[in-house]
Amino acid sequence: MKVTDPTEFGALLAEHYRLIGERSMRDLPVYNDSLSVEAVGFELHGEVIAGILITPWFMNVVLLPLDDRLASQRPGASFAHGFPVGTLDFTVADIDAVGRIGTCSLFSPMFDFGDIDTARATATAALAEIVSPRVDPAAANGRPASAVDRRSLLRGSLTGART
Repeated sequence: MKVTDPTEFGALLAEHYRLIGERSMRDLPVYNDSLSVEAVGFELHGEVIAGILITPWFMNVVLLPLDDRLASQRPGASFAHGFPVGTLDFTVADIDAVGRIGTCSLFSPMFDFGDIDTARATATAALAEIVSPRVDPAAANGRPASAVDRRSLLRGSLTGART
């Protein structure tokens, strides 16, 4: 099945992971009972659909390329994708409901989140950072902007003046 609608992709992904949670994850020690599965902010960004998936055991940026760039990639392979804020590294996964996707871990396990509202607010803020252009003072001096790393993203050190 070829999904091209961001809302449909998010819903399919969330439903797939709800089933995984019920079937395989609920009794594991990494499962946070205070959370549920939610797809946050899935939108079209150029030639990919991107958003954040929250589960009781992880929070990932998820990417669905609308072209065939992942067709020759094996699950577990890594690839980079550029966003306005910079480049993020993704791991190829093969999901029954939608096919090949890329995932970039933000949090795992999810015990720092006491409720879904806090997890959702964190996902929304992280996604806003990812899709917003970054102003880098070094770039203004003729040096290229540095790549995004997960630690900087999660510590909030990427925020600053916006153009």
